[in-house]
Amino acid sequence: MKFSFVDGDPASSKADVLVLPLFESDLSEKKNRSAALSAVDRALGGIVLAAAQEEGFQGKADQTFTLHTHGRIPAARLVLVGLGARAKFDPEVLRLAAGRAVKTAAKVKAKTLTFALPPAREMEPCVKAAVEGLLLGSYKFDRYRTVGRDAKSGRNAGVQSVSFALPDGVAHARAFDEMVALGQKVAEAVNWARNLVNEPAGVMTPQQLAAEARSLASLGLKVTVRGRKEIEKLRMGMFLGVAQGSVKEPQFIEVAYTPKNPKDAKKPAVALVGKAITFDSGGLSLKSAEGMVDMKTDMAGSAAVLGAMRVVAQLKPPFPVRAYMGACENMPSGHAYRPGDVLVSRLGKTVEITNTDAEGRLVLGDMLTWASESKPAIIVDLATLTGACMIALGHHIVGAWGEDDEAVESVLEAARSAGEMLWRMPLHELQRDALRSEVADMKNSGERWGGAINAAMFLKEFVVDTPWVHLDIAGPSQSPKERGYHQKGATGVGVRTLVELIRRRAAEEMQAGR
Repeated sequence: MKFSFVDGDPASSKADVLVLPLFESDLSEKKNRSAALSAVDRALGGIVLAAAQEEGFQGKADQTFTLHTHGRIPAARLVLVGLGARAKFDPEVLRLAAGRAVKTAAKVKAKTLTFALPPAREMEPCVKAAVEGLLLGSYKFDRYRTVGRDAKSGRNAGVQSVSFALPDGVAHARAFDEMVALGQKVAEAVNWARNLVNEPAGVMTPQQLAAEARSLASLGLKVTVRGRKEIEKLRMGMFLGVAQGSVKEPQFIEVAYTPKNPKDAKKPAVALVGKAITFDSGGLSLKSAEGMVDMKTDMAGSAAVLGAMRVVAQLKPPFPVRAYMGACENMPSGHAYRPGDVLVSRLGKTVEITNTDAEGRLVLGDMLTWASESKPAIIVDLATLTGACMIALGHHIVGAWGEDDEAVESVLEAARSAGEMLWRMPLHELQRDALRSEVADMKNSGERWGGAINAAMFLKEFVVDTPWVHLDIAGPSQSPKERGYHQKGATGVGVRTLVELIRRRAAEEMQAGR
């Protein structure tokens, strides 16, 4: 998808579809009406407002209205998308609206689109959000479909080019072009992460995930993949315990960005850890048939981390960034680990297995220990860790845990800026009793109550004196239905937050002259 900016009245712009994002006040208050809407309504003889009123379009944040222009303006169709109340507007509202708009345009087989940006106090974030919404909304995972795809490309062609019309009084600035470029990088990385998660588990094996990671070497990243024997030498007993039930060999994946400046290369790194269970049957504590259907998505944390590293390679921050993933399957077999087994972690702590379906925390524990040993500035882990977090926060909100207030707040601020919803959850010693074992240092699974907190408490035991933030993405990792820029399926959640976190840290270092 190509992006450009056009001058003048959006109504005179030639395109298959003209998109007008509108606030509720644009429809209800004549004095506050958008200039673009007034111009289009005049050009179409006053039918736009009349038709919108008849069809109940009020500019609410989930509304879309389409009108054929019958040649009265250069655009063949007009699409109105609601932004809701002006007072509640933020870039995420625009991102969602752009996603709806591009899906509507695709249904009428539009190739070109003019998008009239709404007026905002800060235009740069709106430009970025619109780009991301359009690219994310145009995403489809259809490689296994034999009907409904373009015969030559194997894909729906969709919108090919977008022209942005700026609001009255806003001049084009170089910063807008920079936001377009950044938005493209981020959205492409999110869509790539979505692909990784949407692939069947029989395709996206630990070896294939490692191959996808290796592809990042072309961007200048250093990729290291270790197999079973090397993992054994690293004494990662929890990782190996989970992996031993599958015929697929586990893969310990490291992806590293190192600045070229020797001084910057020596700075403490930002460490990213992603859960990479490419299929989770539950092991001998077997899930139900229904519970296994979506378990190809149990590596969504690693997909987010890899997606973020794609962008990091292009951003080139003035500090190292390291990513760690323990990729394996959790399968039942004669070789599988059992309830009652005791595993020895890399840290030396022993863990009694009370539930083989609480496997992600075991692999993450060894990854967190490894990440801690290089003394990074911060560790952020992302994991589809617990159904309990979904029960608490639903499908759209990520749970966040951590003891270091500054570290947690930096991630929360990055998420707010990126348009992803995080909510800080408690991490309290009162829950430690739930993990006490009579035969080992701890259990891998506690009582049902406070299950998401128990999992976070378990992970905390393996973080050694490092600011750490745990993100449970079990709910938001996939969308149960089409919404805004989301399709049903993988969302790529976490990529935008991680990129924004690193962008902000880079900007802070530049400002401080470090």
